[in-house]
Amino acid sequence: MWIPNLIDSLDRPFVSIELLPPRKEAEQTGFWQSVERLKAMRPLFAAVTCGAGGKGSVGTMELSRDLAEKHGFTVMPHVTCVHSELSGLKDQLAAIQECGIRNVLAVRGDFPAGMESAPKGLRYASDLVERIVELAPDLAVGVAAYPDGHPESRSILEDIGFLKHKLDKGAAFGVTQLFFDNRRYFDMVDRLAAMGCHKPIIPSILPIRSIGQIKRVTALCNAPVPGKILSDIESAHDRGGDEAVQEYGVTMAAAQLSNLLENGASGVHIYPFNKADMCTRVLQQAGLLP
Repeated sequence: MWIPNLIDSLDRPFVSIELLPPRKEAEQTGFWQSVERLKAMRPLFAAVTCGAGGKGSVGTMELSRDLAEKHGFTVMPHVTCVHSELSGLKDQLAAIQECGIRNVLAVRGDFPAGMESAPKGLRYASDLVERIVELAPDLAVGVAAYPDGHPESRSILEDIGFLKHKLDKGAAFGVTQLFFDNRRYFDMVDRLAAMGCHKPIIPSILPIRSIGQIKRVTALCNAPVPGKILSDIESAHDRGGDEAVQEYGVTMAAAQLSNLLENGASGVHIYPFNKADMCTRVLQQAGLLP
């Protein structure tokens, strides 16, 4: 089922998750153990990435197929401009549909080393959206949204205009980049509504696991971290190392999640980084799990 239709059918807040294909054989056992624990959270869907930092789409289709066929997940694989060719896109989409998958996330993607622009005809995510809608009209296409603005946009307002353009091209919903200031998310949704766009935009949150993690992730996606949060993380680490940082991360993510739901978001997308422990604790603290 299309993700927007799933959202409409719910009478409860939902959670969705983002998974990364394991890159080493030694990671497989632990990964699938985490998947079983994450499955107990009843996620609305599982997104499967193509690899951050331009590392490629190795394992994306295989993992998406296994999650859908063997584990019963509603799956949303990422499809990127930088790892697609216009000539092969039809076959790529056909392979996705053959697995019974009905949702994809269309993004430009991070450029691999030595690559400065996406293939001809797929320069922007909006180009990819348009092609997917044309070639596979029974797929629901999601797109990335940036509450803090895309790093290549000149302003947040310009970036919201780009998001509206992607939605007008046929995208059915959006999933945000991680962010820490909920006001930015609600401002984005309100501005889209003022432009006549009411398609669902799913907010994403990151439970902070360590100082190293937050610095790596935010540098990779150019998501700003408020100074107070950085100060709190460093203070927690000084008190009790990564364990104390994780306690802080759970409490902060649960508070952010609760605020999003209380102010109108129908659900949240969580980045577990292939681990279930912190996600489970966040949902428990927010009252979404017993």
